[in-house]
Amino acid sequence: MYDREALKTLVREKALRFGDFTLASGKKAKYYLDCRQVTLDAQGVRLVGEGMLDLLGGNLPDLVGGMAIGADPITAAILTLAGVRGLALRGAMVRKEAKQHGTGKLVEGPFRDGESIVIVEDVVTTGGSSLLAIERCEAVGLRVQRVLAIIDRLEGGREAFAERGYELTTLFTIRDFGIGPKPDSQ
Repeated sequence: MYDREALKTLVREKALRFGDFTLASGKKAKYYLDCRQVTLDAQGVRLVGEGMLDLLGGNLPDLVGGMAIGADPITAAILTLAGVRGLALRGAMVRKEAKQHGTGKLVEGPFRDGESIVIVEDVVTTGGSSLLAIERCEAVGLRVQRVLAIIDRLEGGREAFAERGYELTTLFTIRDFGIGPKPDSQ
């Protein structure tokens, strides 16, 4: 079991910023979650990896992975901790653009057609990045089971996944930090 409170403290101290921001979705926001400040920190990424493995439970997919660059440290943490625990698990990286050399793949990793994958993400707003990762994984024959994220901003991502038949499971929602829509306004 991971230390949820320790991770929450790290996110609050290192990743949460207030001001005027434009998100990857194009939305304007009064706060920003720079989770790379946590996933590129030794203790932070360990806590994220432990939390994600807890969310996976006993139902391990063949692979975990997501959109480069944000998902890469999360994938690495999950794989490292799975290896320490003796669990069989592999990873995949989904590129934003195909390489112009080598094999030119959009999805990299040791996978075979028909295998299962869980998409991992740091912050979900509208879900656009993970939906693109899902599309690319399915295009190479992977079966997407669900999406795991560190934080859900509660701005439509969960609903966007549900519309396409995918469940979103997160370690936190923005409400855990005292921010976001009231529960009855969703």
